[in-house]
Amino acid sequence: MRCVIAQYPFDLTKIGVLASMKGVKPELVTGASVTIGRRRYPVKQVGQVTTGQDRRDFTVGEVTRAMARLGFTCHDGPEAAPVSVPLPLRATSALVGGTCPVDV
Repeated sequence: MRCVIAQYPFDLTKIGVLASMKGVKPELVTGASVTIGRRRYPVKQVGQVTTGQDRRDFTVGEVTRAMARLGFTCHDGPEAAPVSVPLPLRATSALVGGTCPVDV
């Protein structure tokens, strides 16, 4: 598939992207991301590895559109961490003989 990223044309294929990302360790996802294989990569990391360009040269939107057109699953932000009640609240509730409000 022909796409333009940072004003440069690239011929990207799904197999080519999979091959270029093979063996690449995903960085910490803090924003938009792409699922490639069983791993979730930041969009900027995928753009840099697949195009060889500096991350400052392209936008998240350009790479996200290209990856979506190739059939990869794109995500807007990082997965939310599960919410838990802080341990001090549980400990304090146990000391006073009560139950934690979340456990009720």
